[in-house]
Amino acid sequence: MAERNPSLSNAGFCYETRIYSSLRQPVPLPPADQPLSVAEYCLSIFSSISTSGATPFAVNATTGQTLSYSQFVSQVRSLAYCLKKRYSLSQNDVAFVLSPTSLHIPVLYFALMSLGIIVSPANPLGSNSEISHQVQLSKPVIAFATSQTSHKIPTLKHETILLDSPEFLSFLTLSNIDGNVMKRIKVNQSDSAAILYSSGTTGRVKGVMMSHRNLIAMMAAIHHHNTIEADGSDNPPRSVTFFTVPLFHVFGFFMLLGAVLSADTVVLTERFEFAEMLRAIEKYKVTFMPVSPPLVLAFVKSILTKKFDLSSLQVLGCGGAPLGREVAQLFNEKFPNVLLLQGYGLTETGGGATNVFGPEEAARYGTVGRLAENMEAKIVDPETGQSLPPGQRGELWLRGPTVMKGDEKATAETLDSEGWLKTGDICYFDTEGFLYILDRLKELIKYKAYQVPPAELEHLLHSHPQIADAAVVPYPDEEAGQIPIAYVVRNPGSSLTAAQTMDFIAKQVAPYKKIRRVAFIDSIPKNPAGKILRRELVNYTGGLSRL
Repeated sequence: MAERNPSLSNAGFCYETRIYSSLRQPVPLPPADQPLSVAEYCLSIFSSISTSGATPFAVNATTGQTLSYSQFVSQVRSLAYCLKKRYSLSQNDVAFVLSPTSLHIPVLYFALMSLGIIVSPANPLGSNSEISHQVQLSKPVIAFATSQTSHKIPTLKHETILLDSPEFLSFLTLSNIDGNVMKRIKVNQSDSAAILYSSGTTGRVKGVMMSHRNLIAMMAAIHHHNTIEADGSDNPPRSVTFFTVPLFHVFGFFMLLGAVLSADTVVLTERFEFAEMLRAIEKYKVTFMPVSPPLVLAFVKSILTKKFDLSSLQVLGCGGAPLGREVAQLFNEKFPNVLLLQGYGLTETGGGATNVFGPEEAARYGTVGRLAENMEAKIVDPETGQSLPPGQRGELWLRGPTVMKGDEKATAETLDSEGWLKTGDICYFDTEGFLYILDRLKELIKYKAYQVPPAELEHLLHSHPQIADAAVVPYPDEEAGQIPIAYVVRNPGSSLTAAQTMDFIAKQVAPYKKIRRVAFIDSIPKNPAGKILRRELVNYTGGLSRL
């Protein structure tokens, strides 16, 4: 075992460099100069696992259709070959994908990435102007859509291929493939693999470029954990994962790669509905689910959960936004046999930057875990630029092999010359290296000379038995600059008043953090990953303040 650096604290903080290092064991990565696509990496590890080709890879819970692993692999090879032969696509060309979740999407992603084509998936429910903004950002030469979504895509160099057309289906079933054509393709790990769109919850959507190396580093960590959990077993238990997040979202995107690498079964749905999800958990004996905090809240508050057999569920992996301590405790009381693991990551870090492992770490409410393998961090005072030790709060900066490639604009705004990604999140590490997320730097409410974190107030509101959901944003105020206003969704039949809501919070916080206005609404606007669309509420608030 390597000797411990005496200048490192128990939090992994070095007092000389002012940098936090991961306390997890380093994960070996393939040599950086080895030509390798993330698709090839995942499929090579999958093929080394003893699994039957008949093992279900994906199930469409909406239609009941299934795709076995042998069908998946042969469809990926067939589609890649057809695209290579039929279209004069060059490596590093961009393919725009605009489609609801279906069994074709995983096949399409893997085929494109194996060819060195950059995948750029977007939300099929996006407006025409949002889609045209994403097309301008990613500059695709070809698009894949459905007959319902294709009208939103402008004319490109190559055509838009419809995933629900007989032509596309014929691309999946070719049997006489010339292997030499595919062997000649060499994808470098430094090449771009995907352009994913970050949520744009406070401003316009950004395109984030991930390299094959970024995604391979992410997958290597998953493979490392699988190896530890298998503990020498030739046939480790397979996970059945229900995808609550769309495949165009970073969380869904890398979960899909990880599922193939692990030979897991994935349960997909065309449109997410809570009751349908519960039905699918019971029917397909789902063991694992990636979830957002609003979904954990729904598990806690919904009476529907009693109507289904959810006993197969073992683990929920929560990310996308901070989860309140109160909601986590309520979940554990209601589902004592389900492990609720929190993690933290951004589109720009290819997902997980920190993680929680095992029941002992999961019992630490409020933390998003320790730094992931091969990851480094700094906590930087936004005012002075100084790097801070454990227990002090500042902006989280991250560096590691999963951090985005970046482009000129992104580099200037969020990546510094040493490769540090400025996350915009206010956080601190405790003395044992566990990270706590307090709020977004941009979302802090400036009340007089104080900064009020909306997430803290939202977590308290979620703990109220009569509140189904809530969001807190700034409201303009002449004297204070801004005051916190709470948008509250009451439970059916509740007669909770604004005064009672404000009083409930006032008893639990410092005076400057009090909620000073309340508006009751039917639902909180959110993006597909469950993040609050604060700009919509702020715009609505602007309308209220002019009344």
